[in-house]
Amino acid sequence: MAVFYSCERDFSEDVQFATFNNSGEIFIDAPVGLGSDFYFPFINSKATAFSVDDEVAFESESSMRFDVPNANDPEGSFAGAIFRIEGAGRDLTGFDALTFYAKASQGVTIAEFGFGQDFGENKFQVTRTNVTLSTNWVKYIIPIPDPSKLFEERGMLWYSAGTTETNGFGYTFWLDDVRFENLGNIAQSRPAILNGADVTQEGFLGVPVELTGLTQTFNTGSGENVTVVAKPSYYTFESSNTDVAVVNELGVVSVIGTGEATIDASIANVAAAGSLTLDVTRAFDFAPTPPQRDLADVISIFSEAYPNVAVDYYNGFFIPDGQTTQGGAPPLDLNGDLVINYTDLNFVAIGFFNEVPSVNATEMDTLHIDIKVNEAIDPGDFIRLQLANSVGNNETSGAYTINGDALTTDQWVSFDIPLSDFAGLTDRSQLGLLFFITDASITDIFVDNIYFYR
Repeated sequence: MAVFYSCERDFSEDVQFATFNNSGEIFIDAPVGLGSDFYFPFINSKATAFSVDDEVAFESESSMRFDVPNANDPEGSFAGAIFRIEGAGRDLTGFDALTFYAKASQGVTIAEFGFGQDFGENKFQVTRTNVTLSTNWVKYIIPIPDPSKLFEERGMLWYSAGTTETNGFGYTFWLDDVRFENLGNIAQSRPAILNGADVTQEGFLGVPVELTGLTQTFNTGSGENVTVVAKPSYYTFESSNTDVAVVNELGVVSVIGTGEATIDASIANVAAAGSLTLDVTRAFDFAPTPPQRDLADVISIFSEAYPNVAVDYYNGFFIPDGQTTQGGAPPLDLNGDLVINYTDLNFVAIGFFNEVPSVNATEMDTLHIDIKVNEAIDPGDFIRLQLANSVGNNETSGAYTINGDALTTDQWVSFDIPLSDFAGLTDRSQLGLLFFITDASITDIFVDNIYFYR
């Protein structure tokens, strides 16, 4: 018989547990504690956009200077990067906001500022969008959704700035006194998922759903309401029926059984506005795989079988009068397979002419499209497809109507439509819009594999 004895002893008062740097300062006349390798530009951004300016500063000796390039600059079409600590991260649990002073060479809106990007998991990334700068120094606040999460954070600051509103011309902006602070007046927490909407939709076995529209709004000491985009890891998610759906910390809902489940969320015990209710009855039926064609014979708008051209949008709300269509943007990601779903459909357009090149389909002779109607089809129902060429100039268009008897409820139907059947389309060298028009006769459809071919 062996007898083992154990004993416990208290730690000596001389023992020091490992902790992380809890300094909030990022730039005070110079970068603070970031190390020697801390600036990481985004792909296609101008790598030399950032410098330290010893001539311009806010009540100090120097500032962070950012030279946003012209859109046609061969070294990069925009300015954007992360500032990441070299080595261990910082303990930011004692702060409630990232703050900085900023001004610009002209009145301009910076697309994004934030923190929490480290080019790793970016689990606690926060984004404040469309920040308007003037030519005078102004203090800006980016609240932390839940400081208790940030006990070892490396991503101290990130930004992205382009020239969309300056017609492609570059400009300069400055930041100074960049630091995390405990302001003590960040109040009235109002988190939200799905932009605060209570959404009910069909779910499909084995097809995960990614929660979107995650925001956190606070009221600051000045009375301003500041809304930031927050990553899912700030949230606690709950499912009303874990036999049907469960959610991980990345905000991905796994659908594991049939039935109904509602997903709710909270941040730091504050309930988030919005919810997702899934009604799961079956597995998803994907569109048929298109035939393999020579890439030179295809111009793809939306398909995973071929490389797609650039698209402005999948749900054009540029004709608001009477439009009810929802969905389409972004397309549904069904376990890696992208599908467009339009609901409340009466008319909608996919656009590819505004900020992207229009499509020259002169050498193509056929439009392929797969459509699945998710409701009963009545006599007289139809889906009209309309193509528009040279949008906004010498515009011409042509339409082709798919009658209801050519469609089947809950089944994919493939159409190969000769472009010559689009009556009135006399030119297709600058195609820019593809409309789906039903006049609400059919209101819920899936669409996939949209491409021109010869």
